[in-house]
Amino acid sequence: MKSSAFELKHARTLGEATELLAGADGNAKVLAGGQSLVPMLNLRLARPKLLVDIKRASGFRELAADDKVFSIGAGWTHAEIEDGVLEDPTCGLLRSVAHGIAYRAVRNRGTMGGSLAHADPAADWVSTLAALGAVIVAQGGEEQPKRYAAESFVDGAFSTKLGESEVIAAIEVPRLSADASWAYHKICRKTGEFANAIGVAVLDQKAGIKRVLAGATSGSPALLPETAARLAEAGPGAAWEIGGEELYLIYISEATRQAENPDCGFLLQK
Repeated sequence: MKSSAFELKHARTLGEATELLAGADGNAKVLAGGQSLVPMLNLRLARPKLLVDIKRASGFRELAADDKVFSIGAGWTHAEIEDGVLEDPTCGLLRSVAHGIAYRAVRNRGTMGGSLAHADPAADWVSTLAALGAVIVAQGGEEQPKRYAAESFVDGAFSTKLGESEVIAAIEVPRLSADASWAYHKICRKTGEFANAIGVAVLDQKAGIKRVLAGATSGSPALLPETAARLAEAGPGAAWEIGGEELYLIYISEATRQAENPDCGFLLQK
């Protein structure tokens, strides 16, 4: 199939991109790598009147760091993260997740910011960055950027808290200490597909991070604080020390309560 007719404009800067979006009355989409958006255009699941191409726009590949946070410009590709072109402040978690995204051809063009803005609940970065407690930095018409917590940034399938004229500029990722532990696992029908289920755990006593998350839900990822607290209490190697069966029951019990919350995007199949 072919997409419906649209106008294509190439933004030269981050500011120009927000101006183009502001003038489109909510009928525009941002094109970064295009690996998720273009298939939806071809299937006519998305029918914007305007596409704003930011691939070569300045302001989307900035890097900034301090001793607690590493800010990654939204325009960095999955492949660049996978290859270690930029620092990984998470002791290898970002690189590992990037390596498992789709196929290399997709990773060469797809971007972290584009994946977040597309907001497929089964996308890897949606769950990973929520589990890390990252912050999404968005720029709109206002002088000061807006900041959104990653765990609540996605408010439904293919829906985010971004305003009509806002575009993701950067992602602020907390630094993990050398003593941090993490785990990421997704279940797919075959390699390269979006996940049917995602589980992420990040434990870092020094940084004060203890988070367990269930992803690939019908909306926002579901944080499981009770499960995280039990893992943190047991310390390194907790999954082995607790025992697989006990940990599984803790996880399922909390996930079930999450699913019963109407504000949660977590669905259980009965």
